[in-house]
Amino acid sequence: QVQVVESGGGLVQDGGSLRLSCVASGNLVSIQTMGWYRQAPGKQRELVATITRGGSTHYVDSVKGRFTISTNNAKNTVYLQMNRLNPEDTAVYYCNVAATWNNYWGKGTLVTVFS
Repeated sequence: QVQVVESGGGLVQDGGSLRLSCVASGNLVSIQTMGWYRQAPGKQRELVATITRGGSTHYVDSVKGRFTISTNNAKNTVYLQMNRLNPEDTAVYYCNVAATWNNYWGKGTLVTVFS
């Protein structure tokens, strides 16, 4: 079994920062990419950022320059440092682990940004 667990969400004021963490554990084989997605109320889930095992990153335009994704491959952990948050960033943030044969999701962590 594989478990993907996010943490670090919470309530933050406009302009503030949060750091999300995600740990993947269990019978994992060949992780290719780890990433963060988010789903705001009434909207579809969207990609926020991804990072490959080799360290290549990709960000959605709306978070470029504000969010940074990083990993600790030895610990199967991925982080999302979120700076200069604004109310449009309010969403449930989901961690995704893409392995060779399977795709795994966490249950999400809520980020609420208030002005």
